[in-house]
Amino acid sequence: MKSLFKLILNTIPRPLLIRLSYVARPILALLLKGNTYTDPIDGKSFRSFLPYGYGNQRHNVLSPSTLSLERHRLLWLYLKSDTDFFSAEKKVLHFAPEQCFLKRFRNLKNLNYTTTDLLSPIADVKADICNLPFEDNSYDVILCNHVLEHIPDDTKAMQELFRVLKPGGYGIFQIPQDLSRDVTFEDDTITDKAERTKIFGQYDHVRVYGRDYFDKLRSVGFKVEEIDYTAQLSAEDIEKYCLAKGEIIPVVYKPNL
Repeated sequence: MKSLFKLILNTIPRPLLIRLSYVARPILALLLKGNTYTDPIDGKSFRSFLPYGYGNQRHNVLSPSTLSLERHRLLWLYLKSDTDFFSAEKKVLHFAPEQCFLKRFRNLKNLNYTTTDLLSPIADVKADICNLPFEDNSYDVILCNHVLEHIPDDTKAMQELFRVLKPGGYGIFQIPQDLSRDVTFEDDTITDKAERTKIFGQYDHVRVYGRDYFDKLRSVGFKVEEIDYTAQLSAEDIEKYCLAKGEIIPVVYKPNL
């Protein structure tokens, strides 16, 4: 039965799996209940997580309860331990809000919380990241994770993020990143979706960021910290929370005027 269940999960196409997961989340959480892996976002434990990804799926990465991935759990742990995000009064702008965070962040009484996206039906404000409808120096915190790799003019997007962030404020701009690359790669002459998925990870990604991503943020005006939060965790916790060892959290700051 266990082998059959895993076989079914591993053969369901990713988009369908995600849609089914939202509907069947309570059932999946019950079926996979155990003590091996824990989602730190809700504290629930399972004998395994779900697979996720285009083409070559990553196994044991999608939480059955919150539907969080490695990057979401890493961000949650960082915000909880190294910031005052959950306690201090903050005006927060969240791009393309993830389902695993949306209700939890919205329910935090200390946050003045706004979500935005160009297309998402769950966003409070429909907006183009390259032409934001917000005033200068508006937000204490900006979360913009796994968005910039979709934006053709990411320099303009970064400039807009810098503009609306308050002096002294910070942002977290996670992206899929190949840390073995010194230089970001993009090629808009590749138009075949399967080929783009193979090269860029998803057909709708326009680049693969290298280590120069951090310097590009600095060129816009941000002070950047490249935080390997997994280096602060034990090997046991990395495995327990199903994290990607060595993943960098890009934390940016707008200098005070």
